[in-house]
Amino acid sequence: MSGKLRLTVLGSTGSIGTSTLDVAARHPDRIEVRALSAHSRVDELVAQCLQWHPRHAVVTDAAKAADVARRLKDAGCRTEVLAGPEALCEVAADAEVDAVMAAVVGAAGLPSCLAAARAGKRLLLANKEALVVGGAVFMRAVKDGGATLIPIDSEHSAIFQCLPEDRRTWAQRVDHIILTASGGPFRQRDPDSLEAVTPDEACAHPTWVMGRKISVDSATMMNKALEVIEARWLFDLEPSRIRAVIHPQSIVHSMVVCRDQSVLAQLGTPDMRVPIAYGLAWPERIESGAQGLNWTALKALTFEEADERRFPGLFLSWHALQGPLGSTAVLNAANEVAVERFLAGRIGFMDIYRLNARALSEIDPRLGPQAGVDDLIDLDQRVRVQVGQWSDATGR
Repeated sequence: MSGKLRLTVLGSTGSIGTSTLDVAARHPDRIEVRALSAHSRVDELVAQCLQWHPRHAVVTDAAKAADVARRLKDAGCRTEVLAGPEALCEVAADAEVDAVMAAVVGAAGLPSCLAAARAGKRLLLANKEALVVGGAVFMRAVKDGGATLIPIDSEHSAIFQCLPEDRRTWAQRVDHIILTASGGPFRQRDPDSLEAVTPDEACAHPTWVMGRKISVDSATMMNKALEVIEARWLFDLEPSRIRAVIHPQSIVHSMVVCRDQSVLAQLGTPDMRVPIAYGLAWPERIESGAQGLNWTALKALTFEEADERRFPGLFLSWHALQGPLGSTAVLNAANEVAVERFLAGRIGFMDIYRLNARALSEIDPRLGPQAGVDDLIDLDQRVRVQVGQWSDATGR
């Protein structure tokens, strides 16, 4: 091989996947794309394969995979098309791949993340659920496989960039970390009016361009709740040492408060290509395509306390972390079902919080200390069925 980083992008047609390919295209001398995957956006996947000519492409549905294979063959592209979740794990663990961008949304991305971890890859983690659902199981796979875990969420990347490369020194240096949140579209809205929020209003994020599910999570601050859980595992911190603060400008992406109370922060324009480029080049840095900060145009950097009446979902994270093993998986599955039903117009905006809180309160994870990934997936499915039934009863 030429010495290039051989890259697999799982979820290549989503916002993180397309941004990853944008960064890769700027460094053809450093990065070679070996595999791509998509769930439903097959037209975009075909276009990506015709541009990158990866060795493999994976489509979740077998019929859609056959259609992609036919179209690529007709176009003279020799990419081999695979189908199903097992194929995602196969390309994630491929011996001829160095790095895996894990950008499959939801708990569906957990098995392929585990496969990459066990295979010792550089794992660029954009899938919150691998840690929210997997927790100790996932981190054990990272350790046992000798994988290099690099967070891609802008907040966790910011923390990672502020910490020394030697992870063994983290506990000695850090007092606590502060995750920043933009506050989403309802930062200044009267909490009493949130019952009437529509899906389109919830998806109108003031800063970031994201998919509808992630946009709703930002509006409810459930994205920050999941990030608190993720940070607990990424940085091996007790929940009490993880804080969150509203920062509407989205310039300070997160902060590390050191033992001596010095504060280290990572700043930059709100562009996901920055953490992606950092993950691809780590420990080096490469050009990302993002615009630099215009310091003279920055009027102010402000910070506000998160309002529990407006963002009650945020505070479920600490509750879940204090619960029995599997509680964070319960919260994640409940939230995915609730957001799906809200986007379909079947429940109200604040019902998302109510269903999540009810799931944490009433569903017993029933996991023992030796629980594995199959147990977590079974729990995930059990929660989805129960919360689906509750949402049907709640629905409009």
